[in-house]
Amino acid sequence: MPETEKNIQKIQKKIGLLKEEIGKVIIGQEEVVGQALATLFAGGHTLLEGAPGLAKTLLVRTLAAATSLTFKRIQFTPDLMPGDIIGTEVLHELKTGGHEFRFMKGPVFTNILLADEINRTPPKTQSALLEAMQEYEVTYAGTEHKIEKPFFILATQNPVEQAGTFPLPEAQLDRFMTYILLDYPTEQEEQKILESTTGSKGPDPKPVITGTEVIEIQSLVREVSVHPDLVGHINKLTRSTRPSTEEAPDFVRETVDWGAGPRSGQALVLTAKARAFMEGRYSVVPEDIMTMARPVLRHRVLLNFRAEADKTTTDEIIGRLLDYVKLPKAQW
Repeated sequence: MPETEKNIQKIQKKIGLLKEEIGKVIIGQEEVVGQALATLFAGGHTLLEGAPGLAKTLLVRTLAAATSLTFKRIQFTPDLMPGDIIGTEVLHELKTGGHEFRFMKGPVFTNILLADEINRTPPKTQSALLEAMQEYEVTYAGTEHKIEKPFFILATQNPVEQAGTFPLPEAQLDRFMTYILLDYPTEQEEQKILESTTGSKGPDPKPVITGTEVIEIQSLVREVSVHPDLVGHINKLTRSTRPSTEEAPDFVRETVDWGAGPRSGQALVLTAKARAFMEGRYSVVPEDIMTMARPVLRHRVLLNFRAEADKTTTDEIIGRLLDYVKLPKAQW
């Protein structure tokens, strides 16, 4: 067996161990964990939404604990300022006499950042993350400060208690590669949660993967092959979300104000590649696209008033589009 293939198999085994360590703490939610890991390995950021008590924060903390990556948390509040996130300059006294300003890095300088309840802070502070998310750097007083890779932001928000919150602008939503929804556990899963979390000692996940290995996985993901027919399917799918294009079906023209941009197609290709690699494959299959379509597109398709009045959801529109844009029938 070639050395390169042995190394890939070793890395894929570590991904399996990573899932096991997360599974010690997070009961159920396998699909959510898989989508979050696919986003990490695709080199993007994710937005998590779910009702209070569904372990959004615990999921992020567990992911950080199961890796050898640095982790920081920001609790977003209405009075949080941009400097509280990116850092600020402080006056420092020199040993030789005199003073100088030095940049003190904020919590954004880490590998995994939990932006907890990001919608509870004003847009000015939310936007402090934009440059870091896109450019992996922070500019302060004209000086660029690089953020060490891997860099993965997991932001959370609650779908309830919207009074006094600040919905994320569309431009910032688009910076998140995926938008993952957490639902309530099944009866059996909730029974297990009650039994395993009310004792004297809980499970303790151990780090099984390093930052260097995460960067290597992100590089290998980009080498996963995608058949041109599947790329064409993704292209048609994203274009069909735009009511002004010829590809859009009537139900999109009737319910959608704005469709997904080219960045969504890029995100769907990359996350499908990441899922394929996590499943031990070196090429994307239709199932990878079907699995990642909703988390990639649901925050990039904006419904109109008519759809909202009819209580139509974005996921319903995406589901209909997946049926409308038929997958190629070739064998993969």
